[in-house]
Amino acid sequence: MPRPLAYFLTWTCYGTWLHGDARGSVDLDHNAPGTPYLPPYQQRMRTTAQALHHAPVNLDQQARELVTRTILEHCTIRGWTAHALNVRTNHVHIVVTCPSYRPEVAMNQFKSWCTRHLREAGLVSMATQVWTHHGSTRYLNSEASLAAAMDYVVYGQDRHVP
Repeated sequence: MPRPLAYFLTWTCYGTWLHGDARGSVDLDHNAPGTPYLPPYQQRMRTTAQALHHAPVNLDQQARELVTRTILEHCTIRGWTAHALNVRTNHVHIVVTCPSYRPEVAMNQFKSWCTRHLREAGLVSMATQVWTHHGSTRYLNSEASLAAAMDYVVYGQDRHVP
């Protein structure tokens, strides 16, 4: 099987996108590409919110800039290509080529280094879980899928919301 051209990685900040959310979410039974997301379900969302260990995490401008720098520096150090990156208040999108690495490994490295730098900068406490567990890992196997993912990351986000 040929290696993908790139991966489209997305992960959210802790507590900002819960199961049952009207925007849709995935779980073990609703995670196959092309299948429906979990339907909106207020009770599940309330139950999940009550189980949070601390308040949801949102990234302010300073934190978003630090996360952006950290990810780009990590790509440079690793020799990876960041095709597109967008750090939002409650999630991160990156289209990245990282030969010889599985997308989950790349995502975990990004999340770990960003958390470390956010803590060192005093932007989050040691007790704060910054990111949700795992995230979305899409394989981009064609030039068309790579271009579409890059377009979404750069232009497909609401430009009026950070």
